[in-house]
Amino acid sequence: MIVLGRVIAPYGTKGWLNIQPFGDDPLSWGKMPHWWLASNAETPDDLWMRYALHGCHTHGKGLVACFEGITDRTAAESLSGRYVAAPRESLPPPEENEYYWSDLIGMSVRSEAGEPLGEVTKLLSTGAHDVLQVQDGDTERLIPFVSAYVLDVDLVARSIRTAWQKDW
Repeated sequence: MIVLGRVIAPYGTKGWLNIQPFGDDPLSWGKMPHWWLASNAETPDDLWMRYALHGCHTHGKGLVACFEGITDRTAAESLSGRYVAAPRESLPPPEENEYYWSDLIGMSVRSEAGEPLGEVTKLLSTGAHDVLQVQDGDTERLIPFVSAYVLDVDLVARSIRTAWQKDW
């Protein structure tokens, strides 16, 4: 499963949910007839619960969505905090120089000079831009995922080349 976002809270009284998207194109999710929800992002694929999408639109910096069978605030509250995901085959392929977060997790990160900086363990959404959380033993680096710092992403080699120094 590709984790796409998280249910923040109910929205209104008719079963709608406020969704925090992880990524840049959450409106494309509205083209998927089903979304999958689970309480943990690492839930095995076969344990995610499938919900038929009834409606979805942007609201501020996030989304609001509703599912068939979730018709009131109480039912919506029961889904608060759950992660939203979809199988890769349900998602549109990313555009050139765009990536699903799950594809970046585990990639090795190196400086321009080839110096190893660690491995991507997580991505953070700060509002302004996404940030790579890179772990190298006990050292954690937070590298903005913007073209000024991320020079190349090689999906085949599972590596990222950055304009970042080990001592930063």
